[in-house]
Amino acid sequence: MNSPRTIVITGASDGIGAVAARALAGPETRLVIVGRSAQKLAPIAEDTDAIALTADFADLEQVRTLAQQIRDRAGTIDVLMNNAGGTFAPGLRTTDGHEPNFQINHLAPFLLTNLLRDRLADGGGALVLNTSSVGNLFGHVDLTDLDYDRRRVSEMRAYGTGKLMNILFTRGIAQRWADDGIYSAAVHPGPAATSFGRDSWFVGLLYRTPLSRLATITPEQGASPLIALAERGADPEINGVYFHRHRAAGRENRQAHDQKLIDGLWEISAELVGLD
Repeated sequence: MNSPRTIVITGASDGIGAVAARALAGPETRLVIVGRSAQKLAPIAEDTDAIALTADFADLEQVRTLAQQIRDRAGTIDVLMNNAGGTFAPGLRTTDGHEPNFQINHLAPFLLTNLLRDRLADGGGALVLNTSSVGNLFGHVDLTDLDYDRRRVSEMRAYGTGKLMNILFTRGIAQRWADDGIYSAAVHPGPAATSFGRDSWFVGLLYRTPLSRLATITPEQGASPLIALAERGADPEINGVYFHRHRAAGRENRQAHDQKLIDGLWEISAELVGLD
């Protein structure tokens, strides 16, 4: 009898993360779900028999605590779905002093994934799945000013840059960890009608108007490519690939294959979060 797969899903308290959790749950899956609100996670945990853990990615110390909790309770990890994220006013700062689109969409999942690397490697094959966005096309990574301390930036550009970083991080994992049997893919799930953008006036305005019916798809539709890739698991054929929903090789920002950015973002991120 095969041992159950362990799947960790962040951003699982609602939207596409909650849909994915319910779809991937089952007797052959050990499921760990992560969100900011224990109250919102509770019904998903009850429906799926999942381990529910809370963390706010705007606080890197909570991410470190989360990693240790996962290590203590989950053992080896077969799929890590880095799905938490959103769009935020770039003038704000996190607990750690970073621009929120940079920290919540990239730096926090970068830290979590690195802290779980050995648990991903222990099972003999694992997938790190990063939820990106077509918004990566609007991003621009400047390694000398990741927190926009000297540049003015729009919310859409800051969000798109965070989603571009998800693809660069995916490529970094693909290049650095494949020998450990750890593969990675990034995916644009589509404009699902969820609470995405709840902290953003700009995005929230669109999602709260009748226009959302024309511009968005259902959470079930949005979750479907994430579910399909999670079920596919540690497949070297998808390593380093960016999917536009179910289609491989989706449209990417021209920076997405820049090797200097892939390496530089990894190295600077590791320094910022205190990794050796």
